[in-house]
Amino acid sequence: QVQLVESGGGSVQAGGSLRLSCVVLGGSTRDYCMAWFRQAPGKEREGVASIKSDGTTMESDSVKGRFTISHDHAKNTLYLEMNSLEPEDTATYYCAAESAVSVTCLRGYRSTLYYYLGQGTQVTVSS
Repeated sequence: QVQLVESGGGSVQAGGSLRLSCVVLGGSTRDYCMAWFRQAPGKEREGVASIKSDGTTMESDSVKGRFTISHDHAKNTLYLEMNSLEPEDTATYYCAAESAVSVTCLRGYRSTLYYYLGQGTQVTVSS
């Protein structure tokens, strides 16, 4: 059974950086497209960035130029490098995975139809 385990969240000041990691247990990142979502209190879940198995990436306009999604197939790990953090980035961040052959992968972070979802890691940015 596939499990996604996130880590790397924490509290930083505005302008700071964090790197989130998501390890895929029981599966291989080569078999999935993956994405990062976030949800702030009282708000809907928002897609942040996504990556296909071949490394093709997509980022939302709200994070483009500040966040970078990547993966390391050898480590079965997904990453989200977050720079120039803003208080508005405060949220619980989740990684998600879907079969690489799914049409979900064509829409990337714009889709919510990911089969596997991690437990989340909290990111708090103070001004």
